[in-house]
Amino acid sequence: IYTRTGDKGKTSTYTGQRLPKDDVIFNALGAVDTLSSHIGLSRVYCKQDDISQDLKSIQCNLQDLGSVIATPLASATPQQLATVSFSARHISSLESKIDTYTAHLPPLTNFILPSGSKCSAHLHVTRTFARTAERSVVPLLHQHGGRHRLSVQNI
Repeated sequence: IYTRTGDKGKTSTYTGQRLPKDDVIFNALGAVDTLSSHIGLSRVYCKQDDISQDLKSIQCNLQDLGSVIATPLASATPQQLATVSFSARHISSLESKIDTYTAHLPPLTNFILPSGSKCSAHLHVTRTFARTAERSVVPLLHQHGGRHRLSVQNI
């Protein structure tokens, strides 16, 4: 997909604001998109329906998160802000799922070497992209305020 406008190193947010492609907003969007893509790849290898559905739910939440990131408050209209949201309930739901999966594991006594089945190996890679996305979203918190606190918590 391309816009045929000759971007000259700039691209648009959801609000239509033109910013350099290396702006923290687009770095964060790219990292979140990469994370979602790796989650999708992990789903190919994770044959358990409950795990696949949980991963799909995370991908959907990341789409919501991306919409918030792509909508800077400074240039957003009330109507645009009304169409994008990211709820704290996404975070509590994710933490609940993590707690459920963790309860099935033995106590952690050392670092885990990434390996195992294709599913677990892909999830290890995905975990590293989650950390990259987290580091990409943190600058948004610093530059654009508390609105992105939930974004950082989710990743």
